[in-house]
Amino acid sequence: MTVAVTGRAAREQHDALAHGVLFVHACPRALAPHVDWALSAVFGTEVRLAWEQQSIVPGHSQASAVWTDAPGTASKVASALRPFTPLRFEITEDPSAGRDGERFAVTPNLGLFRATMGRHGDVMVHEDRIRQLLTDPDPNVLELISRLIGTPWDDELEPFRAGHGPSTVRLLHQVV
Repeated sequence: MTVAVTGRAAREQHDALAHGVLFVHACPRALAPHVDWALSAVFGTEVRLAWEQQSIVPGHSQASAVWTDAPGTASKVASALRPFTPLRFEITEDPSAGRDGERFAVTPNLGLFRATMGRHGDVMVHEDRIRQLLTDPDPNVLELISRLIGTPWDDELEPFRAGHGPSTVRLLHQVV
């Protein structure tokens, strides 16, 4: 079940609000309350995710939330959850009020991935990153491009996405 979280900025009815989706794909059960507390600190309100059994990793749970709060919230959530190294999670923020969207994906094996998202959910790679690739003598340019757009994170997280059920996967594809 996906929980709706309304952050401090949305409750105070700020003009600029952002919306997004959080998927905690795999979390050790003992860590789940700590994730809720970290999210509560970011959103300025009590957050209790609806934790369900994670079928891929024994002893782990999964949860998801749609959220509304100030622009930049996805970054704050990613920063708050990143220290919990066993977590696998994704958080997106839709483009809003003249701002690009963002996508963060984290896995224990790969660490943190951050990308700018366009209005249609495409990963946007900035010119300076492409220029760096063109000047880099590394012959594995295709592998480097793959990392720039997050393919290794998508490959690792895809089996977990299906575990959230069809409606949640549909929600992710609307955002990403």
